[in-house]
Amino acid sequence: MNKADLVEKMAGEAGISKVAAEKALNAFIAGVKGALKKGDNVTLIGFGTYSVASRKARIGRNPQTGAELKIPSRKVVKFKSGKGLKDVVG
Repeated sequence: MNKADLVEKMAGEAGISKVAAEKALNAFIAGVKGALKKGDNVTLIGFGTYSVASRKARIGRNPQTGAELKIPSRKVVKFKSGKGLKDVVG
């Protein structure tokens, strides 16, 4: 399912236009991005939690040459599924 499919599904389920559904989805995405940028968690009960974690700097290897290279530290987004989502998936 891609964004257009999701917008169509949201519009059908909520009984709203596709334009309104796309605005709602874009607002949701912007809200999640903004919260994560500030370092906050986003928790949707029954669905899951988005959070930001830090990865330490480490030494990696180029698989073609075997040469070592330094991979810098960085922040990554993590998602932990909630019970409701786990139950649906199996």
